[in-house]
Amino acid sequence: MKAVITVIGHDTVGVVAKVSGVCAELNINIEDVTQSILQEMFCMIMLVDLSACSAEPAAVRERFAALGKEMQMQVTVTRQEVFDAMHKI
Repeated sequence: MKAVITVIGHDTVGVVAKVSGVCAELNINIEDVTQSILQEMFCMIMLVDLSACSAEPAAVRERFAALGKEMQMQVTVTRQEVFDAMHKI
């Protein structure tokens, strides 16, 4: 199963390392990533593979939400099929 992880917030040191660290902790494979800084706001989108993940989907979402609170950023995890359905015209 694939998912999209988005990270948005004020730019700080170590954001990519922290997010990728949680991915490694949960055995989530990062397949693609894009990031940019938009007027001091850090924006990152990751496409990940959850097929070997060591946690249930709800626990994954909770873990990334907790990371977001820790970093004072918005971190969301959306399954790819949900993401695709939300963005169809």
